[in-house]
Amino acid sequence: MPEAPHFEALQAMNPFVAERLSLLDPMERAWHPSDYLPDLSKEDWREQLEALRASAAGLSDAALVSLVGALVTEEALPNYSIALNRIARDETGTCDHPWAKWMRGWTAEENRHGDLLGTYLRLCGRVNMRSVERTTHELIARGFDPRTHPDLYCGLIYTSFQERATSISHANEARLAAAQGDLFLAKICKRIAGDEARHESFYTQAMGEVFRTDPNDAVLAMKTMLRTLIVMPGQFMTDGRDPMLFDHFAVVAQRAGIYTFTDYAQIISHLVKVWGVEKISVSGEAARAQNYLCKQGERYMALAESVDANLKLQPKVSFDWIFGREV
Repeated sequence: MPEAPHFEALQAMNPFVAERLSLLDPMERAWHPSDYLPDLSKEDWREQLEALRASAAGLSDAALVSLVGALVTEEALPNYSIALNRIARDETGTCDHPWAKWMRGWTAEENRHGDLLGTYLRLCGRVNMRSVERTTHELIARGFDPRTHPDLYCGLIYTSFQERATSISHANEARLAAAQGDLFLAKICKRIAGDEARHESFYTQAMGEVFRTDPNDAVLAMKTMLRTLIVMPGQFMTDGRDPMLFDHFAVVAQRAGIYTFTDYAQIISHLVKVWGVEKISVSGEAARAQNYLCKQGERYMALAESVDANLKLQPKVSFDWIFGREV
């Protein structure tokens, strides 16, 4: 089987990756879900649990639906690890080269997010956990196609985008939770957003190095990714009842201000700026792609107002996640 496009170029970046392994939490200082949850081994566990449940009582249904969608997306981590192993090429599962170390460390840190959010939701008693569990099961089983195949540069671009998107959405969930009186959840989501920001920094820096060393192919890869909307990781989610579950969840999340079309447009503009796409020297097809990319964020931003207006017209939908209530 032939090597994926740009495999050798990314392997040549091993020293660059090694220098950025510090973006992973040192094991001795790593946080864990139990740091943010009631300790059921303590004598006052009932009081701790009641405090969490009382804090969660004021969360709106929109906040709960947005949070469940975020949890399910985080819990589909196995699918993302499989996709990114095309870059790491960790064939034994214990390779000691930098890309493999990063991917395993990244996976370990990301794994905390689903564990923490899932336990919080189970303890708060506000959602139908069996429906949530089924959604997670089905999403992992259905798989995930980020549309990056076969170009490995596309994988780095996709991950740079998604890590920023998740950092933004978790930070917005934290603000919404705080505004609704749930300081437990606000603290949890803020912590997760911080992880995502560190991970975003790694992938953005890695792709930035690609733009420096291989600008023509980097620009072409970015255009490939942005010719259509970036695929969201939870696109195939279903609870076994609603075949349009992801679309319905996305509408609720946008209405609640968790992750909006404006955020999408701003992420594109941010990446174009941070990678210096406008300033790099390219020619031919890459120059045409460069011109396309530099205008893409503005194009989407111009559509944001009409998208927001359309969202207001969407009817409410019932969610099995919250026992059939409509949002």
